[in-house]
Amino acid sequence: MSLTLTKAAPASRLRPAFRATAIIITIALAGAAPAIAAKKKAPVNRGLESVNQPVVHRTDFVFDAIPDGYNGLSRDERQRLLDWFDAIELGYGDRVAIAGDGDYTNARLSSAVSDLVGRYGLLMADAAPRTVGDAPSGAVRIVVSRSTASVPTCPNWGNRFEADLQGGLSTEYGCAINGNLAGMIANPEDLVQGRQNQSRFRGATASRAVNAFRNAAPSGGGGSNLK
Repeated sequence: MSLTLTKAAPASRLRPAFRATAIIITIALAGAAPAIAAKKKAPVNRGLESVNQPVVHRTDFVFDAIPDGYNGLSRDERQRLLDWFDAIELGYGDRVAIAGDGDYTNARLSSAVSDLVGRYGLLMADAAPRTVGDAPSGAVRIVVSRSTASVPTCPNWGNRFEADLQGGLSTEYGCAINGNLAGMIANPEDLVQGRQNQSRFRGATASRAVNAFRNAAPSGGGGSNLK
C-alpha cells in the first residue's frame, strides 16, 4: 500500500464560490454562538418555588377638601367629593382615609367623609399612606389607595420542551395558581405583608357573610328568611 501526501492549496488559489461559502458558514456559526451559549447558561429551576410570582401595584389618589366653618363639609364640597369618587370609579377593594392629624381628623369631618364613602359600600381605613406634598392651608387631604395584583411574567412559554432532561421545572410553572390567587384575593397588599392572626374578631369576620345572608329580608315572593 502506498501513501501519497499532497500539499494543500493556498487560500489564494481556492475558487471564489468555495471561499464565499466558507465565509457564510463562518458568519452563521458566529451569530449562533451567543444564542447557544445563552441557552446553556439559562438557569434551571429544580426546586418547588415558582419564579412566576404575583406583583402588587398600588396607586394613591388624593383630594384636598375644604372644610366649612364647623369643621364639616358643605353641600357643594360634598358634591365635589362625590364627583371625584365617580371620576376615579371608587369601588370594592379601594381604601379611603384622611391624612394628617389634629383639627383635620375631628369627628364631624370624619363622619361626613365616612357617610359619602358608605354610599359606595366601603368603610374608612384607619390610616392614610404617605403622599407627595401636603394639603393647602386650611384644607384636608383625602387619600384613596388602590392596589392591584398580577403576574406580569405569564404566560411564559420560554421553554417548550416536554422535558428538559435536567430535572428542572417548566417556565410556565406557577402561572395558573399564582394568576388565580392574584385575581381572587380581596386585598392585594396581603400578598406583600400578610395579615396578623391574633385578632379576636376573626370569628366575626368569617361569619359576616353568613349572618348577612341569614338576616336579610325576603326578596320578591315565595322567599323565606333563614333564622
